[in-house]
Parts: sequence; structure tokens; C-alpha cells
Amino acid sequence: MRASVIQIAVDEGESVESRRRRMASLVRDQAGADLVVLPELWTTGAFAYEEFGREAEPLEGPTYEAMAKAASDAGVWLHAGSIPERDPDGPLYNTSLVFSPSGDLAAAYRKIHRFGFDKGEAVLMGAGAELVTVRLPETVLGLSTCYDLRFPELFRGLVDAGAETLVVSAGWPERRRSHWTLLAQARAVENQSFVVACGTAGTHAGVPQAGHSIVVDPWGEVLARAGADEEVLTVEFDPGKIATTREQFPALKDRLLGLEPPRRP
Repeated sequence: MRASVIQIAVDEGESVESRRRRMASLVRDQAGADLVVLPELWTTGAFAYEEFGREAEPLEGPTYEAMAKAASDAGVWLHAGSIPERDPDGPLYNTSLVFSPSGDLAAAYRKIHRFGFDKGEAVLMGAGAELVTVRLPETVLGLSTCYDLRFPELFRGLVDAGAETLVVSAGWPERRRSHWTLLAQARAVENQSFVVACGTAGTHAGVPQAGHSIVVDPWGEVLARAGADEEVLTVEFDPGKIATTREQFPALKDRLLGLEPPRRP
């Protein structure tokens, strides 16, 4: 399986429409990949809080249309990162979109864990409530977004739902870059899954971004890692390694907590 991770910078001097065109072109350039992954909130910047409301769009808005066409043009499964979604009957959401190679919407995931504590995303956006998986011919994706990476129970839930390859779309800050790498490897090891994690480069609203998008195998080995600047990271991996790893080291079978309580004799 071949995955391409598109790590871009969100230049505050570039219009959202220009950024959509640039991203669509980058996606089309990945024809031949099985999966393409984009970062979180790349239309606005993950820390450009004042832009969320101004640039929010309905689920099937201009970014949806541009990315659906790009997926179809390239013939790839596209995790199109996330957008600030305006629900006509509710709040804004940080929503990820996944398209099939025919350009059809395969899944939408509203970010469950919102960052900011008592400000920023945490107060400007609503929280999602559903775990989302997507079945590809080669593997089953489990979807997550940025701050979700700090909550292992989400990923265990995705694995219980059948996920094999955990995708993280993010706008992760540079000052906590060591956590980004550490947590991506931890999620891979503890769930015996591949992790494909896409971040952003540059600066969002004065917040330097970590970059260093990363792909990790089920043993925690880093298969590929980007640098700090804009980059398309491409890696090939064998999804069959998940089953092999779980057979060779069946730690998931030894789980006790979080399952049905044992029956008393």
C-alpha cells in the first residue's frame, strides 16, 4: 500500500480559494497512491481562531467539492484533512472528510477532543460524538484529529471497531513536537497498528507548527518522517504486517480493563 502525506504551510497571505486550488493540484500529483492524507484545518490554519466563523462552510461546500474532484481526478482514497463545518442546526465542528477514488464521500468525522481548554477551539466548536472507520480494499482506517492523539481510549475504541491503520490529521505546534512523535509511536505500539500522521508546516496565527509528519509501523518503527518545511511524504507499507504482528505478539488478547467484567464463579 502506498500512502502520500501532504504537509503544507498555511500562509496567512494566501486566500482560502487559492489554497484549495493549490491543495487540489498537490492531490492530483499523487495519482498512483492508494491513500492521500491532508492536515487539519488547512483552509484556515488550526490556530487562526478568528477565521473559523468567517470561513466555515457546510459539509458539502467548496472544499468538499474541490477535494471530491481531486480524489476522482487522481483515482485515490483521500483523507482531505478537516474543515470548519457550519451545521445549519447547530454549532461549528472540526470535521474531517474522506473520499473514495470515484470522488464519493466515504466518511465524515467530527473531532471529539477539542483543544484550547477554556478558549479557542474548545469554545468555538462543538464536540463530535462518534468513532469513525473507513474500509479500504487494503486496510480499515480509523479517523482522528490532532488533540485526539492524547487520548488512547479513542484509538482503542477504533481498533475494537476494526481499525488497522490509524490516521491523524493535525495542526500540531512546534513547542510540543516531541509529544507528537512520542504519541504517534505509542498509539502504533499499544494498538499494533500503522499510524499515518499528517501535520502542517509554517506558522498559524503566530503559532509555529511542528511539521514532521510521520508514518509508524505496528512495532513502533518510524517508516518515514518529514522535516519542518512543506513536503509530500510518500511511503509504502504492507497492511498484512498488522495481522502478523498481532499473531506474533498477541498483547491485545490479554486485555482485561475496558472489556466486559469477568463473571464471578
